Formats: sequence, C-alpha cells, structure tokens
Amino acid sequence: MRIDIITVLPELLESPLSHSIVGRAIKKGLVDIQVHNLRRHGLGPRKTVDDYSYGGDAGMVLMVEPVYKMIEELRSERDYDEVIYLSPDGEILTQGIANELSLKENIILLCGHYKGIDERIREHLVTREISVGDYVVSGGEIPAALLADSIVRLLPGALTDETSALSDSFQEGLVAPPVYTRPAEFNGWKVPDVLLSGNPKLVRAWQDEKAVERTRERRPELLK
Repeated sequence: MRIDIITVLPELLESPLSHSIVGRAIKKGLVDIQVHNLRRHGLGPRKTVDDYSYGGDAGMVLMVEPVYKMIEELRSERDYDEVIYLSPDGEILTQGIANELSLKENIILLCGHYKGIDERIREHLVTREISVGDYVVSGGEIPAALLADSIVRLLPGALTDETSALSDSFQEGLVAPPVYTRPAEFNGWKVPDVLLSGNPKLVRAWQDEKAVERTRERRPELLK
C-alpha cells in the first residue's frame, strides 16, 4: 500500500510516521508513506501557497494552483483510489472507514491549513472528505497521521498478533470489554475469576456481555 501526504508542514508528520506500529510497518515494506511539501509547487520566488480569501473573511486560504500541480504530479506516476481531504465537515472517521481504506492500493491525503483550501480543490480534485471529530485543529497534519495510523495497523503483518485488531473497539459495532494483565491481584483489586478460568467459551461470553454493557453505558447510540 502507498499513502502520499500533501502538507505545508511536513515536519509535523515526521515523528508520528517514524515510530511504533506505523514505523515498523514501513520498515517491513508493508506500506510506503511519502510526505510531500506543497511549497515545492508554490508560486513566485517565495513559493507562496496561500492567499487572502475573496469576500474579505479573516484567515489565509490554500490556493488551487499549487495543490493541482502536486496532485497532477503524483497522478502522473500512478493511479490513486482516493484523494482524501482532512476536513472538519467531512464524514466522521469510523473503524468501518479505516477497514475500507486499508483495502485500497494508493491514496492521497491532503492536509488543509490556515483557513482551509480553495473550494475548487474540493469540487474537482478531492474524491472524499474525512473528519476526525467535530472540532477544529490548526491543520490537517495531525488528523492525517491519525487516519494513516488507523489504516496501517490493519494491514496484514503490521501487528505482531493479527487477531488483535479484530477485537478492537468498534470492529463489531461495540466498544471493547475491560482488559487485565498480571498480577491477578494488586492492592486488593482482583482480576475477574472467569478470566483466570482457562475456559475460552466462558471468557468469550464474559467479554461479549461486558462489551454490550460498556457500550450501553458509554456509547448507547451504537446499539441503535
């Protein structure tokens, strides 16, 4: 799989893409993530990529021309399944979307910055818009890293135990049940006996029950 990320601040993506599961997946050759500085296609001697918005609103807007040139450059090298803009008003990222995107071959992630991007980019170049929540952050770099992480960890071989992702929250429409590790008792706080029973059927039944119970308490809308 290949993920190309377009940004005006590539430095913000260096650490999130270099460590842990994503970093190991890159080293294993499971995914190729390339970060592209939009200023390579900036205009004029100062490599300008933004300008004031028509209408006089406050804040700078990413211009259409640099983004167009960057996407066209990438498209000249390979076909892309999606060109995704990280946007506050896009569809909310879910585990189902991460599952879907993990099956793609090539995707572009476009990071907005400043006030946003010229609407013509959204109309003519972007194929999908994804939001990481109903709030605004300074740019699309952190959301892009979050989206990339949610995708890469699902690739075969990315996790030491591939079955681990199958029990993550939201994979079955529920949040995950409680988990415990050693010691079996600490400070008088005990691990539930069923988890120490060695009976897989009883453990699974307990996990299913707790997943539903926790979902009802914390995310009741999922049960609808």
